[in-house]
Amino acid sequence: MKNVLWSGLLLLLLPLAACSPQTNGTSGTTGTREAKTLSMGAIPDQDPQKLQRQYNKLAAYLEKELGVPVKYKPVTDYSAAVTAFKVGDLELVWFGGLTGVQARLQVPGAEAIAQRDADEQFHSLFIANKKSGIKPFKDISGLKQLKGHTFTFGSDSSTSGRLMPQYFIQQAGLKLEDFKGQAGFSGDHDKTIKLVEAGTYDVGAVNEKVWEKRAKAKEVDLNKVEVLWRTPAYYDYHWVIHPSVKKKYGEDFVKKVQDAFFKLDPKVPEQKEILDLLEAKKFIPTQNSNYGQIEAVGREIGKIK
Repeated sequence: MKNVLWSGLLLLLLPLAACSPQTNGTSGTTGTREAKTLSMGAIPDQDPQKLQRQYNKLAAYLEKELGVPVKYKPVTDYSAAVTAFKVGDLELVWFGGLTGVQARLQVPGAEAIAQRDADEQFHSLFIANKKSGIKPFKDISGLKQLKGHTFTFGSDSSTSGRLMPQYFIQQAGLKLEDFKGQAGFSGDHDKTIKLVEAGTYDVGAVNEKVWEKRAKAKEVDLNKVEVLWRTPAYYDYHWVIHPSVKKKYGEDFVKKVQDAFFKLDPKVPEQKEILDLLEAKKFIPTQNSNYGQIEAVGREIGKIK
């Protein structure tokens, strides 16, 4: 009789156990809630600690606007950001022009959805250590002065720190072999500035926005390093969203994310702080077709196959 009662009790408890929430061993949050987290990332084009601060603030803002948990996940380098997007570990990523194209070519349906107002007319800067003897110039022909000098790019996959600077170097009739020794790859714009400032390299190519921000903050010794030339404009940084979010959150989710970016208002103190950290006055729409030039240059120099 006892066995019958225990069997009956177990049958009653089994459905309840099946319905109980599954917890994550480390956080204690439910599996369902964790599965709905929007994973956000960015190419590591600046000092990692500065990036962590600005994207954590942006994640908190997006979480409030979208009504879903948003988590910023840092990556080690530019190619890691592309790979994480490809496999779905990152669903919303701040890419440069080149990495954005690389990512979208590997993920059919991925969309470029927003960029800063400055990103449709972006520029690189060529900077030099003042002891190099190279004088500032006003047109592309001045790049010929770089022949015989040491030179560093930023990341190998950077649009503003490698792709477009190399394109303009080639347009000026120079080859990488014309530099003294091999061209360097610093890894990010902050490192490029410091290497040129220290005299490790005579010349470097950097993101104009990063340069302006560091110069304004007096983090650059302008007695040692100066701007040689500002390149012509091109499309660069932009947010790219993974097509899987439509299944995860609904068909209208992409528009909700876009609207959240467009809503950022410099008149609201908390939002102004985010815009300032991202070096933006506002965000504007963009689309995949805007990056045709970047793709063409990427194929020309072998960064896209």
